[in-house]
Amino acid sequence: MKSKKRERKFGKGSRACRRCGRHDGLIRSYGLYYCRQCFREVGRKLGFKKYS
Repeated sequence: MKSKKRERKFGKGSRACRRCGRHDGLIRSYGLYYCRQCFREVGRKLGFKKYS
């Protein structure tokens, strides 16, 4: 009999990218919750500019 998985309340496993679901490289500033790869694709649409 397998035990039921519980929801994480804190730590790396509790937060995931809202676009692809990754837990690594998460940008949490300003409540974004995008991984860095998705942020590169979506950042311009959100109003962020690349300065260099």
